[in-house]
Amino acid sequence: MCTLKSLIPGLAVLAALACVAGPATAQTAVAAQAAGYPVRFDFGATPTPAELAHYYSIPPDGRGLPKGRGTAADGAKIYAENCAACHGEKLEGIPKKGVGGDKLIGGRGTLASEAPVKTIESYWPYATTVFDFVKRAMPFQAPGSLSNDQIYAVVAYILAEANIIKKTDALDETSLARVQMPNRSGFIADPRPEIELYR
Repeated sequence: MCTLKSLIPGLAVLAALACVAGPATAQTAVAAQAAGYPVRFDFGATPTPAELAHYYSIPPDGRGLPKGRGTAADGAKIYAENCAACHGEKLEGIPKKGVGGDKLIGGRGTLASEAPVKTIESYWPYATTVFDFVKRAMPFQAPGSLSNDQIYAVVAYILAEANIIKKTDALDETSLARVQMPNRSGFIADPRPEIELYR
């Protein structure tokens, strides 16, 4: 049980922090309040739905994917305009250190070798997290500037060039979650029970 009754006054702050780490109980709250610590901090404001819309995390199963649609053909044009300068005209990467971006395709079967090639094709287990990364961080010089349709198209282009989907396939919030990546089973599942919430 975590209480403040038998504490040396100078250790009250440390004890309060220790109490926070344990189970939140009524006794802990009463003890903290008796020692002069507030039960609730009255600052800040509840974010609006519009403010929360800027924060997202697309889990592997695709929950939260936005509406949109894109084809590999459209993605090729968007890639050439926004991505090729860093990732190469043929997704081969720019090998100069500090200058270019990673290679995006190839590398299948190399992960257990002495020279593993980690790409979207060889390493990433879920296509939905590719979408999440592109939406969040790309293009490098203007992250967040692509529309959802453009992101679906770029992801479709990359996956088509990696022979993961057909070049005629279109991706949207439903079909993207169904894509089976080559390294889908190459990771060990996290056994922590709270991780189940995100699977």
